[in-house]
Amino acid sequence: MKLAVLGLSADEERVYEALVALPGSTVAALADHLSTPAGPVQRTLAALNAKHLAAGSGSPARYLAAPPDIAINQLVQLRERELSAARAKVHSLSEIHRSAHRTSPELVIEQLTDRETIAAAVAHLESEAHQQVRVFDTPPYYEVPGGAGAARNTQAQIARHQNDGVAHRVIYSLDAVTWPQKLETDILPAVRGGEEARTRRTLPIKLIIRDDQDALIPFDLSRSGLQVAYLVRRSPLLTALEALFEGEWAQAAPLDASAVTPNAFGGLTRPDEETRSLLTMMMAGLTDTAIARVNGWSTRTTYRRLQRVMTELGASSRFQAGCLAERRGWL
Repeated sequence: MKLAVLGLSADEERVYEALVALPGSTVAALADHLSTPAGPVQRTLAALNAKHLAAGSGSPARYLAAPPDIAINQLVQLRERELSAARAKVHSLSEIHRSAHRTSPELVIEQLTDRETIAAAVAHLESEAHQQVRVFDTPPYYEVPGGAGAARNTQAQIARHQNDGVAHRVIYSLDAVTWPQKLETDILPAVRGGEEARTRRTLPIKLIIRDDQDALIPFDLSRSGLQVAYLVRRSPLLTALEALFEGEWAQAAPLDASAVTPNAFGGLTRPDEETRSLLTMMMAGLTDTAIARVNGWSTRTTYRRLQRVMTELGASSRFQAGCLAERRGWL
């Protein structure tokens, strides 16, 4: 489980995990276990204490980790509150924008009303970016996944990253990852070409942001595909959209291309036998201790493997992991 998205540094995560496994440890014991000087460990423990993730008492002080199911959930809830605040800001600024434009002739939003114009706008945002492109990727699509147009876009993105250093950060919804042919023909090539990809079960909107200059929001649907989009130029509304993206990014699960193997079921993924066995035992209600005993693992190893599977599925609970695994055909 990676806790960086919840505001923990790599050192804090490392010391917290060690303390979970070695309750009542002194600074010296933790330093010896982690092969790290005592000074940095002491500073990291102080930071964990400030975040209510660890506490020490006695002389020499012995430290205990706060229970993960309580402490980590508190961090998750904090990030969720920040994301809710960002969404509320988008709504508030949208209302202000609509009110201002009833009297102001200066327009910061341009409406695009056909597929060709939308496609041209997407290409412009990609080609004119200097630092980064940020994307919420969720169906439906104006370019058919796996088609020639989508392949050209992916190759152009890879070239911009490799030749010009333009970063691409993309959050894919579960529907995007499981869309027929999209995973193996669009997503994985882009990730292997340098794209930073994460996943969320759902996304609030479709969105493309170029640097801090402008954004495109595909808005309306029809039988022939996307027909309406809004181009948002620099304004408070664009700032709010950037905050919305960063909030979702902080809560999204990293997509590991090396751990994903496409199968023949239209872009879904097939787990190995160990993963399928873990999911089956988890859905049968076995505890971590029971699963560890069956497989001859330590409880800590079992916990980490279960968390890795849940992260790959984009699940926040065991029940949700089971539902998502069944949807993907993993069980």
